[in-house]
Amino acid sequence: MAASSGGLSTPFGLQLRVDASPIQHRGIELRKGRRRRRFLDRDCRIECCCPDSGAPIRRTTGSGRSVEKAEEWRFDSKKTPRRVRIQATPSLPFSSPQSRFVSKQEKFYPRCTPRYSGLQSRDTPPKRDTGIANEKDWEISLLNENVNESGTNEDGSTWYRESREDLGENGYRCRWTRMGGQSHDGSSEWKEMWWEKSDWTGYKELGVEKSGRNIEGDSWWETWQEVLHQDEWSNLARIERSAQKQAKSGTENAGWYEKWWEKYDAKGWTEKGAHKYGRLNEQSWWEKWGEHYDGTGSVLKWTDKWAETELGTKWGDKWEEKFFAGIGSRQGETWHVSPSGDRWSRTWGEEHFGNGKVHKYGKSTTGESWDIVVDEETYYETEPHYGWADVVGDSSQLLSIKPQERPPGVYPSIDFGSAPPPSGDVLPDKPSPSLEQ
Repeated sequence: MAASSGGLSTPFGLQLRVDASPIQHRGIELRKGRRRRRFLDRDCRIECCCPDSGAPIRRTTGSGRSVEKAEEWRFDSKKTPRRVRIQATPSLPFSSPQSRFVSKQEKFYPRCTPRYSGLQSRDTPPKRDTGIANEKDWEISLLNENVNESGTNEDGSTWYRESREDLGENGYRCRWTRMGGQSHDGSSEWKEMWWEKSDWTGYKELGVEKSGRNIEGDSWWETWQEVLHQDEWSNLARIERSAQKQAKSGTENAGWYEKWWEKYDAKGWTEKGAHKYGRLNEQSWWEKWGEHYDGTGSVLKWTDKWAETELGTKWGDKWEEKFFAGIGSRQGETWHVSPSGDRWSRTWGEEHFGNGKVHKYGKSTTGESWDIVVDEETYYETEPHYGWADVVGDSSQLLSIKPQERPPGVYPSIDFGSAPPPSGDVLPDKPSPSLEQ
């Protein structure tokens, strides 16, 4: 395979185009194309390059919209968050820098059929890049009775369903329903479980786990959770949502994995993030991003994306921004490594002083550099577009979970012996290559 250029297929219809000449690189963008079969979710193309230092630089989403327009599209028309404006932002060659949409999932399987009529196959994999679904999209419906039943459908496929309630110490209660089935010849199968948990401390949890395998050998796994609890250190109510999804092709060395999380508390503290990985034969790529709002106006956002081939070509882009009270900074790097080990990189930075002045600086390994102060407004979001009030409004089923009735004089035991949880989730995957070595 030529290393200088070409179309490298990437997982699930992504097309990876690599150019070994670093000076010609102008970003890595993702374009949607036609759909393939069910398992391969989208056709896309990735192109790699580095931006012109003198050209106006603007963030874009996967659809080509500017981030400013995309953000406004996501805002509720009845709610206008506090924000400041900036006219130029750093280069983000990867499209969809932060896939923060909380998209509604398609109803990709039928709901439970009436009792004794049999359950139908649910052998459909999860969708890529769909974030964390709201609880109403799962339509979780737990039975109020113990059930243990199974059967055979007219086409020879078999199914089972069971439901139960488990009780434990400290008022622990877990209601769950488990179901599954397989084709008549065992070539495809599916499993799914719903649950709700609660105890006397006020802890409540709603969750789903599903997995499957189809006749082509494609396999997948997905889990979703929503949790309400009282933070032991701040004593504030907190809601946390998370989702993990993965799929693997049965016909080629292709697969992908995603982990998403969101955390909110009643005073406006918010944390969001995602880790993603994909592979198709000799090509792999990674993505990580995070957002943190402290509830008082301090904001931290970052993104790190990179890709590589087994031939040795590597490239990536990363950026970070920190702001508080109109003062802050942005910085980032775009880089490329050829199969022969030649390295190219461009670093850039911005200092915002809060008085309409912005210091912009940068350099590259090809000798270009800039260091200027310009008159420019500063734009950043002081609040998340989806916050505490939104997640409470979308969590009615979680909030309605009823714990065991607590006997008079019995109080929940709470363990305050552990240290505060670390900030952010850590995924044990390959770190971003360093160009300083």
